[in-house]
Amino acid sequence: MFRRNKDEEGPNVKTPKQDEANDGHDAPPLKPFSKKGSHSPASPASSSGLGPSAPRRQADIPSSVRRLERSRPGDVESKKLIVGRDIRLSGEITACDKLVVEGHVEVMLSDARVIEVAPSGYFKGNATVEEADISGRFDGELIARDKLTVRTGGRISGSIRYGNIVIESGGEISGDMQSLTDDVEPDAAD
Repeated sequence: MFRRNKDEEGPNVKTPKQDEANDGHDAPPLKPFSKKGSHSPASPASSSGLGPSAPRRQADIPSSVRRLERSRPGDVESKKLIVGRDIRLSGEITACDKLVVEGHVEVMLSDARVIEVAPSGYFKGNATVEEADISGRFDGELIARDKLTVRTGGRISGSIRYGNIVIESGGEISGDMQSLTDDVEPDAAD
């Protein structure tokens, strides 16, 4: 149906005998489609530079997001209390190893190891802890026997006692503030 007559063949029209003589070398062979839909073959993963030889960099964590996540031998996660956003809690908390405040808390906290007040958190009351990390608001009496850290945006007001203190730029403290080492009188040490 679509064949041409031999009389109509011109100089560019090939006969079956000419096709056999060229063995199909006129055009490059067709390559199968790769997974991405192009005609080129897929490149090996190692040549992309994303293989295991590429150096990896640990992500930088902004200081306001940093949390006290030190683990000690024998830590029990069941002694960790997280007060989430939009939650209000009042009363007394005992036997708590770590308290994380993201909501609103009005409590007495005694003998805890760590208190962490997130940027959205508000703590009102008394707390006696080993370490305190304040990014939100704290009103009341705070005793941090080891270390007190006030992050950017953190505000503490009231009576504050601490072993060591770190205040980031933008952190605020107001009220009665004193180091625990100052509580020992020089005459009593002799």
